[in-house]
Amino acid sequence: MNNLPASYPPLSPVIAVKNADQAIAFYKSAFGAVELYRLIDPETKQIGHAEITINGCLIMLSDEYPAHNKSPETLSGTTVKICLMIEDVDAMVKQFKAAGGTVFREPKDQFYGHRCACVVDPFGHEWMISHEIEKVTPAEMQRRWDSMVKS
Repeated sequence: MNNLPASYPPLSPVIAVKNADQAIAFYKSAFGAVELYRLIDPETKQIGHAEITINGCLIMLSDEYPAHNKSPETLSGTTVKICLMIEDVDAMVKQFKAAGGTVFREPKDQFYGHRCACVVDPFGHEWMISHEIEKVTPAEMQRRWDSMVKS
C-alpha cells in the first residue's frame, strides 16, 4: 500500500460508508479492488480517507462523518449509480453475489448495446455493471427505445 496514483483522473467518485474497513474488504472480494492507501483518524480510529482502484479506476472512500458526508444507509438510499465497465458481466455478477452483494436486475442485453446488471453493495451503493456487446449510434438507440416503449 501507500501507493499514490501517478496522476489523478479528472473525475473520481468519493463515497461514504458505514464501516469503510469492511467496505474495502468487500470491494476487494466483489470487484478485485486494489487498495492504494488509507488514512486513519487518530481519535476515532475510523478511515478518514482511503483510495482504491477497481478495473484501473480510482474510487475514494471514507467512513461516514455526518457533519461532512452521509452514507446511503443514513440517507435511506442513494441518487447515484456507479457504472463499472468490465469484460464479463455474468462472471462479475456471480463474484459480486458470492461476496455478499445483492442483484436487483440480472444481466441482460440492452437496447443501447451493452449487457448490463444492476446491483447494490452491503453499504447501500448501487452499481451498474456493464460490458459493450455492440456499437450503437445514438439515432439507433432512440429508434430501439421508441420501439421498446411502444410495445
